[in-house]
Amino acid sequence: MINHGMEKNIGEMTVLVTGASRGIGAQIALRFASVGMNVIIHYMKSHEAANEVARKCMDLGARVMTVSADLRSKDQIAKMKDKLDSHGLRPDILVNNAGIAHYGLFSDVQESGWDEVMDVNLKSVFLCTQIFMPHMISQRFGRIINVSSVWGITGASCEVIYSAAKGGVNAFSKALAKELAPSGVTVNAVAPGAVKTDMTADFDDEELRLIEEEIPAGRLGSPEEIASLVYFLALPESGYITGQVISPNGGWLT
Repeated sequence: MINHGMEKNIGEMTVLVTGASRGIGAQIALRFASVGMNVIIHYMKSHEAANEVARKCMDLGARVMTVSADLRSKDQIAKMKDKLDSHGLRPDILVNNAGIAHYGLFSDVQESGWDEVMDVNLKSVFLCTQIFMPHMISQRFGRIINVSSVWGITGASCEVIYSAAKGGVNAFSKALAKELAPSGVTVNAVAPGAVKTDMTADFDDEELRLIEEEIPAGRLGSPEEIASLVYFLALPESGYITGQVISPNGGWLT
């Protein structure tokens, strides 16, 4: 008989969303809040923005907590876990969403820039997952969902280190999924295409129009659409989906 792990209603679960003060992360938090889950909103510096997301989540009936940590630091993540433990909050679902973009010629990349992009986009996934997965393993149920990028699959000119970091997230997800599957914990990556967020705010109207023309769907995606996929992967009935890199991109990459 297959052990599907603990029986727990989605509304009774706890989710930790990193980088949840804006954009896709904020919408993911709101999506989980809409079913009354315990929602932990992580941020690094955007205190007021995180509180605003928290207020919206509470309006939806969720129990909410905001936590600040530099995810490049194992010590800070450990302290964040201790704080959550003291409030009886142990994430059943971890959404590794925190990330930073980098655009520029590879020949101009400094070692410090490489380190920062790798630390925020990839090392943080390693550290957060390693610290929060033991609880999931012990209860034989858990969901680890890593927000990646279409560039981690196909690569992008002038976004070499960002593409490399997100490619690492994809490979990490595939490999760890095999390791944790016997424990009832799934690991998947969501690799969005072009989405209307702060990361696309630097493009002017003409640049956005050219991007939209390349996308068969004829438009950019919305953070809400990405959040919907993340939510689906977190459901108890999605337990047979693991080790996958799913790219919602409007047909841009097939």
